[in-house]
Amino acid sequence: MKELVEYIVKSLVDKPEDVHVTLDESEMGKVIKIKVADADKGRVIGKQGRIIKAIRQVVSAGATKNGERYRVDVEE
Repeated sequence: MKELVEYIVKSLVDKPEDVHVTLDESEMGKVIKIKVADADKGRVIGKQGRIIKAIRQVVSAGATKNGERYRVDVEE
């Protein structure tokens, strides 16, 4: 799942070399953290959060198929 998110985010940004995606475990499930350059945060979040919502939906669909829970966060 981490690789899928990384591929999507790198396709969206101007500086794909600055994209860092990490996977952490928490008591609520797995957390995918996205870190991008400051100039690219708007591209990842999108107008009214539409792009990040779409990324979360894709992750949710894949996770449900596998019986897992994921959360996607964009780090400051």
